[in-house]
Amino acid sequence: MRRLFPVTDETPAQTADREWSPAELAAAYAYPEPRDHAPDALRPWLRGNMVSSLDGAAQHDGHSQPISSAADMRIFGTLRALADVIVVGAETVRQEGYRPARARTDFAAAREAAGQTPAPAIAVVTASLDLDFSLPLFTSPLVPTLVLTGAAAAPERVAAAERAGARVVVAGEGMGVDPARAVSALAALGHTRLLTEGGPRLLGQLIAAEVLDELCLTLSPTLTAGDAQRIAGGPSVAVPRRFELVSLLEEDGFLFGRHRRP
Repeated sequence: MRRLFPVTDETPAQTADREWSPAELAAAYAYPEPRDHAPDALRPWLRGNMVSSLDGAAQHDGHSQPISSAADMRIFGTLRALADVIVVGAETVRQEGYRPARARTDFAAAREAAGQTPAPAIAVVTASLDLDFSLPLFTSPLVPTLVLTGAAAAPERVAAAERAGARVVVAGEGMGVDPARAVSALAALGHTRLLTEGGPRLLGQLIAAEVLDELCLTLSPTLTAGDAQRIAGGPSVAVPRRFELVSLLEEDGFLFGRHRRP
């Protein structure tokens, strides 16, 4: 992995043409440290991680794997290992066959020192709770899976989720989930390092609600054509929101950008 934008004190010659260690990647993608004694010291930080082809596709044949790479998956694993919780939409859970997050030996000591669980929890955003609660994501996670839904969710589906071992968190007044309330609810549970992996509809909702603090975007050197979704869907915002480039890495033609809210 070659550094294109400064993220460490090393010279480019020291970082060129070698695979970064887990510790180096963790340092490059570290969450911001809360300011001591600041009123927002426990403010959650929501980071998105997505991959896009050169022509704007977030998927190919319904999956992100065909436009990904080994380096992309290393960063994907690092971002998961740094997070308290991974927020994901129900449709992505169904399409991508989500499984529980696993504990990673490389990050075990750092997570313990930070007061984190051995692996991040998965938080599924769903209005209908139309999910297969017999899947390992619900029946055998290392950390109980969270289900974020609205107050008007069907009681029988809520009961099914709870019987499977999931923790149901109400984050909306009606059937749906309010993004800002979801972030607050997760923070109230002690999850301040938030990661979302989409899908596009959920990411679009988070953008529209102005709760996304950071976007980690992999630009894949591929072309797909077709009618695949972009990384974010839903209604457009009234005024485009500009983010600042924090870092940019490259490997095998893949660009790994990290952008933050100003």
